[in-house]
Amino acid sequence: MRNLPDGFGIGAAVCSLIEDAETKIGEYFRSVQATAEFNQYKVIDAFRRENISPRHFTPTTGYGYSDEGREALARVFARITGAQKAVLSPHIAAGTHAIAAALYCVLRPGDTLISATGAPYNTLRGVISGKGTGSLEDMNVEYREVGLTPEGGIDAEAAAREIRKCKSPRAVFIQRSRGYAWRPALTLRQIEEFCRHIKSLFPEIIIIADNCYGEFCETREPTECGADLIAGSMIKNPGGGLAPSGGYIAGRGDLVALAQNRLVCPGLGSEVGSYEASYRSFFQGLFIAPHAVSEAMKGAILAAKVFESLGYEVCPACGAVRSDITQSVKIGDEKKLLAFMRGIQKASAVDSAAVPVPWDMPGYGEKIVMAAGTFVQGASLELTADAPLRPPYIAYFQGGLTYAHAKLGIMCALSEMGVT
Repeated sequence: MRNLPDGFGIGAAVCSLIEDAETKIGEYFRSVQATAEFNQYKVIDAFRRENISPRHFTPTTGYGYSDEGREALARVFARITGAQKAVLSPHIAAGTHAIAAALYCVLRPGDTLISATGAPYNTLRGVISGKGTGSLEDMNVEYREVGLTPEGGIDAEAAAREIRKCKSPRAVFIQRSRGYAWRPALTLRQIEEFCRHIKSLFPEIIIIADNCYGEFCETREPTECGADLIAGSMIKNPGGGLAPSGGYIAGRGDLVALAQNRLVCPGLGSEVGSYEASYRSFFQGLFIAPHAVSEAMKGAILAAKVFESLGYEVCPACGAVRSDITQSVKIGDEKKLLAFMRGIQKASAVDSAAVPVPWDMPGYGEKIVMAAGTFVQGASLELTADAPLRPPYIAYFQGGLTYAHAKLGIMCALSEMGVT
């Protein structure tokens, strides 16, 4: 801790907590490093097989006919995720946009969508229901929900029972990460077992996975474990902190083609779409993503260990299997939660002087407080934290493009909370 500048105001007690935690988490770091190495080689192999060269970084304008960068980027991502096909577009505004496009491309009036992981993330609820908004409900798509098991796993038997009740079951939705629920992310083994069971009973049903926050956390992706479609954001894990915008949909070729039609229009699909800025940041971000994700995961492990040692409930536990970059900490007190957020913001390279305050965010039913001094707005692979302002005041800590930054965020949060 001798390298810390005086300006952060971090005391000896915090430094001691961090140093003690770091002596106990080396074995968990080694596991994260092994995953990162596997995924790094996987990404490089995909780049090599698609013969990526500087010509693929070239901007295009107008219709974007024969845009080599757009086409190669999609092929690379499909290889990485074990998908037949992918669309990766700078014009997808958010992970919710990508997931919505995946749902809209698959579902038709009279179909039923079953969520097998309980209530979806807040921003997706408006996609599913809402009168006169263009939601799935407006399209006469029925929606049903199956809760998770008490342990936070998928209840495959309950999902199967719900499917049997439906007149026209079309798709099952699973959310890999936890949103604002108190549960660990679904592991790829859990997803694989669920997909195998459901497909054995209902081979025609389409399984769609929200993959946000989970990319590169394990050595496989849900499309390699039985999911028909995955969707997510490029300003989270797969963008490596460099992608300035965008999202992706990957999976079965026929379904991705429908998604491309949804994003553009039928008849044009994957044939058009220009980008006047360079594609280099997307390729380079995808290249660095396995390492950046591993740095964020190490930060999450440290946060779990430190807050466990202080008596806080954390999810997942320090030594648990991890399948996303998020670490939940049950703070239990509004003032301490806000102090935690101030500390994360204080540690930021961007907007460090800003003070996070709860506000009414679009798509959320309650006030949300967010600490996010990021280079790319909303890029939660960078050091961020957020929380709904409600008991038991759970902080959702994620990101850190470098482990040192995540560690600094934890130290500043502890200092703001009164650990001196």
